[in-house]
Amino acid sequence: MVQKADKIWFDGKLVPWDEAQVHVLTHTLHYGVGVFEGIRSYVTADGGSAVFRLEEHVDRLFLSAKINEMVIPFSREEICAAIVDTLVANKMAEAYIRPLSFIGAGVMGVFPGNNPIQTIIATWPWGAYLGAEALEKGIRVKTSTFTRHHVNIMMTKSKTCGNYVNSVLAKREALAEGYNEALMLDTEGYVSEATGENIFLVRNGVIKTPPLGSILAGITREAIMLLADDLGYTVVEDRFTRDELYSADEAFFSGTAAEVTPIREVDRRIIGQGCRGPVTGALQEAYFKVLHGENPKYGKWLTRYSVSGS
Repeated sequence: MVQKADKIWFDGKLVPWDEAQVHVLTHTLHYGVGVFEGIRSYVTADGGSAVFRLEEHVDRLFLSAKINEMVIPFSREEICAAIVDTLVANKMAEAYIRPLSFIGAGVMGVFPGNNPIQTIIATWPWGAYLGAEALEKGIRVKTSTFTRHHVNIMMTKSKTCGNYVNSVLAKREALAEGYNEALMLDTEGYVSEATGENIFLVRNGVIKTPPLGSILAGITREAIMLLADDLGYTVVEDRFTRDELYSADEAFFSGTAAEVTPIREVDRRIIGQGCRGPVTGALQEAYFKVLHGENPKYGKWLTRYSVSGS
């Protein structure tokens, strides 16, 4: 269950959690055209707090809105400030952050007309998305029977609410069969991504990840690629198949929620030694140092704030 906070930012105002409500005829509830982001803030080594890549996430929120022909009635700067204000109001030194813009109630039918575009920001505590042990021991993954979206069927570069029906179906299937996560293939049968994460494999010291075709351009994905370069690894963006993944020395997922999660098994095939490998471990360590403000090179990725007095 999501742990309630005191406030949710709703269309420019901080309102009590239980009062952040919408009408049952809200257009997005029926037709799925809404856009959202997943963002995290962390306690830093100096005892403060920081949101990771806030501006990049908000930029992508507005890009998603543009793709879906939605005009968010707030500026990027206002949304960034509202996210920090919500964290402070909820006295959260560390949190998961969910901005969501959606089409409100008004006309019904597929065409939303002039229905208002509404925006909320919610924050809540959220630990390791795939389980606390997953970051060390890795997870079991199943190739889904559901295919990832074709680029001309859904807009794959946007975080559109309706896109995630595909993810929900795949995730339910994987969990029902005893796995932790689902692996999605694209319409040509190549590895695409997971239900909410990008994927990397490691073989002979080279890191490979699918190119920006059917996949979401993950903000954490980009960060991992930059950190891998800093550590001296070669990173290749190229298509790969399931059997290449089965043959990998290591594999891992990346994402705001999943952070850097090792994959120990895919479709009953053990990956590498069946545990977190050395490359994955090095990238995890580098990533968490950035999140906690211990790598000054990437201090620009952190938006600092304080909840002193909480």
